[in-house]
Amino acid sequence: MSAWRLEFRLFAAAAGLCALALGSCTTSQPSVEAAPPAPAMAPGIPSSIRPEEVVGRWGYGSYHRPEDLVRTEAAARVACSEPVVIDRGPNGGVMMYLADNAQLQELQLKGSQSGQNYIGPPGPPGGMEDRQIVSFDGRTMVLKWMDPEVDSRYGTSVYVRCAPEGTARVAPHRRTPPPPPPPPRQH
Repeated sequence: MSAWRLEFRLFAAAAGLCALALGSCTTSQPSVEAAPPAPAMAPGIPSSIRPEEVVGRWGYGSYHRPEDLVRTEAAARVACSEPVVIDRGPNGGVMMYLADNAQLQELQLKGSQSGQNYIGPPGPPGGMEDRQIVSFDGRTMVLKWMDPEVDSRYGTSVYVRCAPEGTARVAPHRRTPPPPPPPPRQH
């Protein structure tokens, strides 16, 4: 058999296989159905702490050992001379810093099924960039980093609310006893 006939047979066989492949594509094509819509994310559980409650001027301190909490609160109170300012974000969150980032970012207050509250970027509560709100009474806020490595470097944060700007801290007023009455006048 000559070489050209062999090449012709190979070409004809390849063309036949292509025709079969193309024919099967057009004969029994399954009907195309619209893909089901992606499930909507369940709305997050709202935090029991509102952003307005966190906005303000705060003295800041941090500690690594729980027994240092009281000392750190006192140091944070003194730090009101140079307060950390937490403002409201444009989308309803609060403007704060994340670990190792010198740029303010809008963070969300998030609730959870367990009743814990968190502050962090958008996403599920308790993420690695979140801080757990350990305690909050309106005057003092204690936050713990969720990422153990970040927590080991920065410690647990203590924020103590400062007096409104422009008000001086007033020392406790001591009441002095009134002077004794003058002696009676003699005529």
